[in-house]
Amino acid sequence: MTQLSDKAQYSQNIEKQLADLADNTLQGMLEAGDKIKNCYRLLQKNEQHGNIVREVLRDQGTFYELEHYPKGDVHDSDSHSQYFYHAHRGIDGENGHFHTFLRAKGMPGSPEPVPYDGDTQWPAGNDALSHLIAISMNPRGYPIGLFSTNRWVTGETWYKAEDVITMLDNFNMDLLYPSWPVNIWITETMRLFRPQVEELLLKRDQSVDAWHEKHPDKDVYEDRDLEVTSEMLIDVDKQLDAVTKELKSRTH
Repeated sequence: MTQLSDKAQYSQNIEKQLADLADNTLQGMLEAGDKIKNCYRLLQKNEQHGNIVREVLRDQGTFYELEHYPKGDVHDSDSHSQYFYHAHRGIDGENGHFHTFLRAKGMPGSPEPVPYDGDTQWPAGNDALSHLIAISMNPRGYPIGLFSTNRWVTGETWYKAEDVITMLDNFNMDLLYPSWPVNIWITETMRLFRPQVEELLLKRDQSVDAWHEKHPDKDVYEDRDLEVTSEMLIDVDKQLDAVTKELKSRTH
């Protein structure tokens, strides 16, 4: 399998992305970064559970590939957000990754799934859910990448990227379980890297469309040969430096 470090690069147009954002959006990204750093600070005070990954695996027993952690996933009944952590990709530098979702009741504007005439039954009604983005974690418990996946990977309901982007504002894990710092961290990570998440979602649809053109005889959403649809490296410190630089450039 292609290694993450070879396959993905930190967004080459992050400066342009930031230049297009409003001041209050950039300030919000800085605030998100401050909350992320505070989560790290609090967790590091506990030697036994000193990072995000170890905290989410706390009291979960043996860590097995493909199984969801914590068991049963994490659901916020108010925002209808959801996530779980697991491992299976075998990529150098990745311990595992978080998958983030929004369920039907949390979706703004009641979007319609894309047209589909295949044989697989997608979750519908109140059971519908959309995968937002996956967050790759290194063995030290820090985020190193974001990626999107094909529909079959998560068993989701497929919405066009523009609709998924509107869902991002509604992702909010406001819970004590399984860990308040982890829930704050995952909420704020989505906020800090919002430009990259949007870029990856748009690239996701482009990848699916291109794949379908090359394989018109296959159900593109169920094709096991298409798993990861877009991917890039991320770095909290580099992101915060770029945001700070952009804001400072606007004061002159």
